[in-house]
Amino acid sequence: MVDTATQPRSYEPGNHPDLPPPLLTSGPIAWVRENLLGSPLNIILTVVSLYLLYLIVPGLLNWAIFDSVINADSREGCREIADGACWALPAIRFDQFLYGFYPDHLHWRINLTAVLFILALLPVLWDKAPYRKYWFIYTAIFPLIAFILLIGPAAFNMDNPGIFVPSFQAYGDAVSNLNPIALVWTLLGDIFGLIFWILSWIVYPFFKPIGWVLVEQVGMENVETTKLGGFALNTIIGVTGIVASLPLGILLALGRRSHMPIVRTLCVMFIEFIRGVPLITLLFVASTMLNYFLPPGTTFDLILRVLIMVTLFSSAYIAEVVRGGLQAIPKGQTEAADAMGLRYWQSMRLIVLPQALKISIPGIVNTFVGLFKDTTLVVIIGLTDVLGVGRASLSDAKWQGLPEEVYVFTAILFFVCCFSMARYSTYLEKKLHTGHKR
Repeated sequence: MVDTATQPRSYEPGNHPDLPPPLLTSGPIAWVRENLLGSPLNIILTVVSLYLLYLIVPGLLNWAIFDSVINADSREGCREIADGACWALPAIRFDQFLYGFYPDHLHWRINLTAVLFILALLPVLWDKAPYRKYWFIYTAIFPLIAFILLIGPAAFNMDNPGIFVPSFQAYGDAVSNLNPIALVWTLLGDIFGLIFWILSWIVYPFFKPIGWVLVEQVGMENVETTKLGGFALNTIIGVTGIVASLPLGILLALGRRSHMPIVRTLCVMFIEFIRGVPLITLLFVASTMLNYFLPPGTTFDLILRVLIMVTLFSSAYIAEVVRGGLQAIPKGQTEAADAMGLRYWQSMRLIVLPQALKISIPGIVNTFVGLFKDTTLVVIIGLTDVLGVGRASLSDAKWQGLPEEVYVFTAILFFVCCFSMARYSTYLEKKLHTGHKR
């Protein structure tokens, strides 16, 4: 009997199977040798890093997990049990951290909005979603659904917009007093007021029946926007700013590269002005000065004003990121589109923008992550976001002295969202990688 294991095998030329790599050139051992012990400097850095981890990690784990307390009714109660973190504060006020002062019996509306938002994102983030073409219709109307769920039918029970009357008295006073600044402010106020009045007449025939159905037939309860708070408020502001600023930023980027002088000048002025002003300044303008631009007696919700300012602020940065992507596209692409007889918007939509946006993905996501974290600035103008809830909790005498737990809990909430955005950006870059990546 012939032992096949000891007999040399013969292969046809070119058909010899690949042999496994040497043992020390692959696997965990090879990775450690290459990445941690590859040179004297790497060895020193590895040893120093391990020593720092030895100093930090055990104490951190003891404080955050092993010696922590979850069930207690006060800070003193936590200290009587253990010396670690007192997670009882975030645990007891978990609903406030997430929902702010939204009515307890209506928390399901925020939860349902979150679930519907994920469903609305699916066709955008997953190109293999079934019936994706039709799913986009739901994505388009989701903002209206979310608005109804979060606020209720109050916004649809609008009164008849009536007749717009310019501020003749204010014009007369400005002219008689030779005050050009007052004249300009009055003119701007009338322009915004006229736009607001036209929009009111456009939506009034649609909103009024919807409001009647929601109130009279469904019995839906209204919720004041001042009740919105906690991490839900940060999410609403961040998501609205992200979704609304991307198309606006693209238009601004195209406008800045336009050959029409007026369009280009207006876009440049807008972008440079917004980029030159801190976001907190715009938020103060939204909270205190924006009503001066509206007709007397007009109430403009504070959260809506913040959403507008955050969107404008983010759109200026998105415009510059997209403009960088547009500049990276060779001129020959546009010339080829012209040679094919494509019009400007066709060449932008079919050829230039898909390539420019693909290149701009890291910068766009970076701007979105920064915008989402900047939503915590609304606490300065009196909105109770998750940081506002944390500060209010710390002012309670029972829980004073626990800022680390509050801020760590808040950081975890933001990290989960920002890290998810970053990972999806990485996935999208790999998926669309066709040679631009280096």
